[in-house]
Amino acid sequence: MSLYRAETRRLTKRRFTRWLVIGALVVLVLVAVGVALTNKKVGPAEIAEAKAEATASFQENLRYAQEELQRCQAAVGTAEASRYPTDCSQMYMPTEEEYDYRGYMDSTFDFRANFGNMITTWAALLAMMAFVVGASYVGAEWSTGGMMNLLLWRPQRLKVLGTKLGALLSGLAVLSVVVAVLWTGLFVLIASLRGTLDGMTAGAWQSFALTELRGLVLILVSAAVGFGLASLGRHTALALGAVVGAIVVFQFGLVTVLSLAQVKYAEAWLLPTWALTWMDKKVVLQDYNSCNFSAVSGCQPPELTLTWPMAGGLMAIAVFLVVGAAMWTMRSRDIT
Repeated sequence: MSLYRAETRRLTKRRFTRWLVIGALVVLVLVAVGVALTNKKVGPAEIAEAKAEATASFQENLRYAQEELQRCQAAVGTAEASRYPTDCSQMYMPTEEEYDYRGYMDSTFDFRANFGNMITTWAALLAMMAFVVGASYVGAEWSTGGMMNLLLWRPQRLKVLGTKLGALLSGLAVLSVVVAVLWTGLFVLIASLRGTLDGMTAGAWQSFALTELRGLVLILVSAAVGFGLASLGRHTALALGAVVGAIVVFQFGLVTVLSLAQVKYAEAWLLPTWALTWMDKKVVLQDYNSCNFSAVSGCQPPELTLTWPMAGGLMAIAVFLVVGAAMWTMRSRDIT
């Protein structure tokens, strides 16, 4: 049996991996069920009812505003005038445009408008799962002595570690693609039964496919980083501990300090910000601490635009440093 086939078998036979994958799939199913239950199909009858309700609400509020205007005009020169503006024409008067009928309708799943968020949910959940699977896969080999035993009959250190990483990434890639296809099909079904597929052109499908491709890259990067960290520390706990430390100390602690110090764009130090940038292609951060007020357009805070190539560059650097360091230590350190 080839080394790659043996490592693939080892990965798929691990009970921890199986249960983690099942858990992630259960969460995704619960998300889809929640979306299906909180949306409904909207037809001409529901639209007509919503328009009638919006019109009735507008007329009721308009009548109340007109009565208040009459009271204001009647109070001029009396003790009641203090309750109203000096110029009664300044009083608020509702307009019909403010009462959009869509706000009076039940929630419906618009595939083109909402499926992008579902892709991000799929990618985020599988990325977390991939990180833990990657860390535990190689971490267990080190902590149980399996790596040392393997190197007795395959004394090619870099080849062994590289094959393990290849088996991990290829297995997760297949799993992610299959889940992505099922995930897309499931939400097409939900949109057909509980929403709408209107506006889905060839360009829209292509855009969603590219977003799913970026999600696949995020999943594989997470797996590679978890694998590399666990290999560096030769234990699963190092990778998980590094994540906890990064989240608790670096993420929340540092960002809190930067925010208190009114440092510009403190959100740029958050890993989820960069993950969202990668998935959405662009994230615009605003610095309200140095807002440039304009009498015409109000507050115009300076902006920082994060783009997906920037996020991709950071991910590439992270993979290169972590996996490269794991390979270097594998070659240079004793296997103990």
